[in-house]
Order: sequence, then C-alpha cells, then structure tokens
Amino acid sequence: MKTFYKTIILSDIHLGIRNSRVKEVVEFLQQHRCETLILNGDIIDGWQLRKSGEWKKKHTAFFRIIMKYMHKYNTKVIYLRGNHDDFLDEILPFSFGQFIIKRHHTLQSGDKKYFVVHGDIFDTVTTKLKWLAKLGDVGYTFLLWANRHYNQYRTKRGLPYYSLSQVVKAKVKSAVSFISDYEEQLCAVAAANNCDGIICGHIHQAADKTINNIHYLNSGDWVETMSALVETTDGKWSILYYNEWLQQQQPVEASMNNTVFIPNLTAELA
Repeated sequence: MKTFYKTIILSDIHLGIRNSRVKEVVEFLQQHRCETLILNGDIIDGWQLRKSGEWKKKHTAFFRIIMKYMHKYNTKVIYLRGNHDDFLDEILPFSFGQFIIKRHHTLQSGDKKYFVVHGDIFDTVTTKLKWLAKLGDVGYTFLLWANRHYNQYRTKRGLPYYSLSQVVKAKVKSAVSFISDYEEQLCAVAAANNCDGIICGHIHQAADKTINNIHYLNSGDWVETMSALVETTDGKWSILYYNEWLQQQQPVEASMNNTVFIPNLTAELA
C-alpha cells in the first residue's frame, strides 16, 4: 500500500548529471502519493546538459510518474525554478491544469504559512558571480566522481558509504559560515513575508530546525543525501531519507516472499 502525505517536497535531483539518483527517486515516488508535490528547483540540470549531459530514458521516467501523480491521484504539482534550471525563466510563470511553474510559493500548513523557494536568489555567488558558481560546480562534479570510485572500493570491502563532498564542506570554515548565513537570510525573508517558516533546497543540506522563531526546512538533495520533506495531514513535517525508508521496506518484502500464495479460484472462474 502506498503511503499518503499531504505534501511531498523534492529538490536538487539534477537530472542530466551522472551522479543523479533518478532510479531511487522514481522508486520513492512509486511507493508514495500526495495531495501536493513541490519540485523545489534544480530538478533538471540545464548547466550540465548544455555542456556534456545526455537526456536518458530514466529521466523521462521521472516525469512520467509526475504525470501519473496528476492523472491518477489528482496531485497538484508545483515546480519552482532553481539556478541549474534557470532556462525556465523563458516561460515563467506557467500553468497547465494541475502543473504550475513559478519562482516561489506560499504554502499553508495547518495554522502556519511557509515561504517555499529554491534558495539560490539569496546566494550572492550564484546571483552576482555566476562564473564562480559554475567553477564551484566543476569542483563539486569532480568530488562526486572521486566519491563514486572511492565508495566502489569501500563497498567491495563491506564498508559504509562515505561522502567526500560533505566532509569537505564540514571542514572548510567559510563553507560552514556560508550555510549559517544562508539559513539566517532565508529565515529573515520568511519573516518579511509574514510567514512562520521557510522551505528551501540549493545547498544539499537537509535540515529541520528553528532559527529566530522561524521554522527552517531544507529538503536536501538526490545526488548524495537522497532526502525529501514530507507533511502529514495534521501539518507535521519531517525529513524522509531514502536509505532509511528502504531498510524499513525490506522486512515487509521478506515476509511477503515467505508467504504461501493460495490462488483465489472462485475469482478466476467467475
């Protein structure tokens, strides 16, 4: 049975780069459904596709399941523009039935309001020094390449996954300072818009915390973290990690495999 949430928020899938975990996000969506699905930026990596990326069948599969959400579950889909899918500027704002593309969104959650935005507009590097952002993107791509080969080595030896990029971010003081400033700036924006919380992505750091009385939520990414934000029908938010969710499914699958199947002959003969 599919798990239902009032709202599911995904960001930073980066369709087009080699390290995008498309198979995992499609599997996640196949086992869930929701009233509102928010794609909070950098879903398609236009930067990489313009350079050397290739659109593949698995990328199309992602949008097929989005269409299924709209058609079968009557889900409202809101796609918010990020910095890597800035090509959407050409058509903003856009709406077609249950599918909407725009820059930001105000979400009512219980008795609280949340300002939802990808977050790059509050990053001076991506807005004012785009060449530096793209240079940083090259460095991050290299780290992901090194990370993939290093973890292949670790897997063969039965060692757990190890994120080089996350360790580098944690070690560099300026990066830690940037993330802290980024979070505070976004919380200030939420307050300025008379909202109780902010929901963003962009920095690939999933988070659920309170800053200056503002509820700060970050959906993480589907390159390494593989995380989503989910809202229950009573307005409670949590971060759902794909790997943890997958581990919870395995006992269920194992019990199903051990179940003796008895066919319903009456139904077949009817």
